[in-house]
Amino acid sequence: MQPRSHHLFTRSGEIPETSARTLAHYGRRAADFWAGTRDHDVSQNIGALLRHIHAEPPFLVLDFGCGPGRDLVSFTSQGHRAIGLDGTEAFVAMARAHSGCEVWHQDFLALDLPEATFDGIFANASLFHVPLAETPRVLGQLRAALKPGGVLFSSNPRGDNTEGWQGERFGSYHDLEGWRRLVGAAGFEELEHYFRPPGLPPAQQPWLATVWRRLEK
Repeated sequence: MQPRSHHLFTRSGEIPETSARTLAHYGRRAADFWAGTRDHDVSQNIGALLRHIHAEPPFLVLDFGCGPGRDLVSFTSQGHRAIGLDGTEAFVAMARAHSGCEVWHQDFLALDLPEATFDGIFANASLFHVPLAETPRVLGQLRAALKPGGVLFSSNPRGDNTEGWQGERFGSYHDLEGWRRLVGAAGFEELEHYFRPPGLPPAQQPWLATVWRRLEK
């Protein structure tokens, strides 16, 4: 992973800027991003979500931060119904065209999600773009969008519980214990975790994958 600047918020007005600049970055590079990620194998992550869902298939899955739609195709090819969500307008258009799925254009910091709707939420390399100050609220919204007993998958780059800019992209970088505290406090119980890519020494596994079930209060 490249070095990043560590910046903690001092003004509330900086939080919306994290979305605007990050989304603009992806919008300018949408075609290159698709070319560089379309062949990534995340079947381990998709399997981790699906095997923990206890509902009767087919499942209704929200691909949170779906990008150009690679994983929407994977879910539908396995017989499930998938809905995408992304804040980058170019990605939304690409995902609709590539997958044929319904795809919602929503900023992660301005979500409008239906309650108790999804069997699973797949947040692969997306939630780390949410600032630390907003993460509890966003996790709460994702919990509310899951059906009782629904499952949340997340994969984020590992870090030391700091946040900052990496070029024009903003990110929050959690270690396992820090992420456990945030997601647990939002009303989830941990089902499993692992580090990626598989089969490499820990120092070469920069991604933290976790699976959670919605707890009932």
